[in-house]
Amino acid sequence: MNRQSVRTFEVQASTGRRAVRGNGGRALLALVLGALLLLVTACGGGDGKSPAQREKQEPGAADTKASQAVVTVAPKNGAKDVATSGTLKVTADKGKLAEVQVTDGKGNEIEGKISADGSGWEPSHHLASGTTYKVHALAKDAEGRASAQDTSFTTLVPKNTFIGDFRPENGSTVGVGMPVSFRFSRGITSPEAVERAIKVTAEPSVPIEGHWFGNDRLDFRPEKYWEPGTKVTVKINLNGVEGRKGVYGKQSRTVKFTIGRSQVSTVDAKEHTMEVVRDGKTVRTIPITAGAPSTTTYNGQMVISEKLKVTRMNGATVGFGGEYDIKDVPNAMRLSDSGTFIHGNYWASAGTFGSANVSHGCVGLRDQRGAGSKSTPAAWFWNGSLIGDVVVVKNSRDKQIAPENGLNGWNMSWEDWKK
Repeated sequence: MNRQSVRTFEVQASTGRRAVRGNGGRALLALVLGALLLLVTACGGGDGKSPAQREKQEPGAADTKASQAVVTVAPKNGAKDVATSGTLKVTADKGKLAEVQVTDGKGNEIEGKISADGSGWEPSHHLASGTTYKVHALAKDAEGRASAQDTSFTTLVPKNTFIGDFRPENGSTVGVGMPVSFRFSRGITSPEAVERAIKVTAEPSVPIEGHWFGNDRLDFRPEKYWEPGTKVTVKINLNGVEGRKGVYGKQSRTVKFTIGRSQVSTVDAKEHTMEVVRDGKTVRTIPITAGAPSTTTYNGQMVISEKLKVTRMNGATVGFGGEYDIKDVPNAMRLSDSGTFIHGNYWASAGTFGSANVSHGCVGLRDQRGAGSKSTPAAWFWNGSLIGDVVVVKNSRDKQIAPENGLNGWNMSWEDWKK
């Protein structure tokens, strides 16, 4: 293109008119005016109406107004030394909660429930001590507009703690009479809180209830003996539970055990016999010796809580002074905390078993010294028994054993147990 073919237009400032020279300039002017017209049309919406006017006329247009819902989380963001119970609460004002998520430092979500009216949320159980929690809460107002709150806080680290020594052991196979038994290291003054933190379930399912013996022991059992093969799960969530003022639990774990075959052995102190019934069938009737007339054996249902191949039995430890001290009692199994055992006896004559009661309250079975034989009645019974098997004593001249004396809560009615 030569210089002569180039044409320009001039804007005369004084009049605002444009002077155009040449055909090329006219074409260029038309293009510029067209572009300006498009720009003006786009900026004006094309209909001369404001955005607010068009928003009112167009259904489904985006609502840019802020949500009226207000979410409040207690404790406040960044709080330290927060109590583990009764402090975490999420509320919504001018709206309803739509989502609440609380997680600990490991990402585990804390169970909770939004109230029916959507105004609040609280955790289903206490929090763990010495733990940082994150809270994410979202609420919506009447127009469906969302408002969120994200906070974090840390619970207290207790100066005083307690634990529960429990039975049976994790992974064990036990007899049908075995309860779940906790012995706490400190006296408990908030039993409801502690009991809520221990959940015992069974498969197949069966109702299971807890019962307190004093302020430091809590046992769980079903109404009747467990069914053989039952799988029992114990979830211990004591970490952060205030068992007594200023004293907090520090255990959090899951324990599982299995119920083995059924074995219930019945000692008839009058007849001097013990009938061993396994899975509903009598497998053996064994001659025994029970407590002498002056030192009778307790009646009632007793659960084997300990098995000892050889042990020492000293009368001084159970209130009998120096009447006996046998350092090598064979095949012994504990039936009570007060010293009742079913055990092997090698010092009485063979004719004693099945004919006379001569013990200091225990149930004796014929045995050999050293527990080396597998053929004696005591050895046979010891080898075939499980922790949790039941031994029932009847027709003794003594009283019924106390439910708290050993793992012997079966001597309480179900109604009394649930109280």
